[in-house]
Amino acid sequence: MTGARYRHGLVIGKFYPPHAGHLALVRHALARCDRVTVQVLTSSAESLPGELRARWLREELPTAHVVHGVDDAPVDYADPAAWDAHVAVMRGLLDAPVDAVATSDAYGAELARRLGATWLQADPGRRAVPVSGTAVRADPAGHWWALPASVRAWYVRRVVVLGAESTGTTTLAEDLTALLGLPTVAEFGREWSAERPGGLEAPWHTAEFDLVAREQARREDDAARRTPVPLLVCDTDVLATTVWHERYVGTPSPTVRALAATRVPDLYLLTGDEIPFVQDGMRDGEHVRHAMQDRFRAVLAEQEAAGGAPWVELRGDRATRLAHAEALVRPLLATPRPLADPLPQANGDVVHLGGVPVRVVDGRAVAAAAGPGTRAGDTAAAVPVAAAGRVPHSDA
Repeated sequence: MTGARYRHGLVIGKFYPPHAGHLALVRHALARCDRVTVQVLTSSAESLPGELRARWLREELPTAHVVHGVDDAPVDYADPAAWDAHVAVMRGLLDAPVDAVATSDAYGAELARRLGATWLQADPGRRAVPVSGTAVRADPAGHWWALPASVRAWYVRRVVVLGAESTGTTTLAEDLTALLGLPTVAEFGREWSAERPGGLEAPWHTAEFDLVAREQARREDDAARRTPVPLLVCDTDVLATTVWHERYVGTPSPTVRALAATRVPDLYLLTGDEIPFVQDGMRDGEHVRHAMQDRFRAVLAEQEAAGGAPWVELRGDRATRLAHAEALVRPLLATPRPLADPLPQANGDVVHLGGVPVRVVDGRAVAAAAGPGTRAGDTAAAVPVAAAGRVPHSDA
């Protein structure tokens, strides 16, 4: 281990999605370099936008310079032409030469050689932070510990409970949240109704519903970053706010509707209006409840027909509703949010060190083909990658 410092370090990756191993690698580079560029290299086959991945990394690593670009070249570590194509993309994204390259995997030796830089290897074999993008994509819940808050929020399956007044919406949301051990996402609109200037009798304004919608969305997003599992149950949402705007203002709100269109959950649970009406001093009254319930049904059907979330109306007593809701929600918790497969990789255990192909075995390089008097893959001939002498290397 050396204490040398470098002017400009480079970290590359798909970051599909970013995880604790990526963050540790970049921090390793930041500790050794005055400046670090992180390149998010995406392919057209992937379904998570590069700018979104870059934004997540900027949030976690504010002192790094994060950029993104498209790299659709075939991934073949044994093909010099593929190397040329990939390095050309990387050079095109750099605003200054680099003198250090940080990787965990052994391909960093060849990448550093091609860029005229020193290789800073971090956590070879990923023993300190045992996680990979492949593992996260296959089982995000099992690797929840390794995901930054912003990535967790993206993976979270969102269930919204809504309905007309006095239909048991809050009761079901609270029961389901408690059953599953989730953070609470309470209805802000009710809180605003209790404290708004002029009280319940004052005329309602569109600006109030904009406020309610934005705060409801903020609470939902905050809880999504904190939930211990990739699931969230919300007591109402922005779509419900569009319905209440119609009720109190008399017309649809373009701004609230626009926000709702960007926040489609995975499932809507509509609480039924067959139970007795209870006046708590803040509700309109039973005379409008059934009409409002019909409006909720219509809005939910419209958004589902337009490609939105499925919805189910739950009826019955408290226990029956909870059991039905749990049966609908559990499969969402067990089904990861899907991501398209990245480009396939060829010869992922082969690296070129100055044009000499070597095969990586447990973080060490062995001859890719048998030499005179040597058996192919003979571990007795194994030498550390760093000892190949093809590129300046530091194990710091």
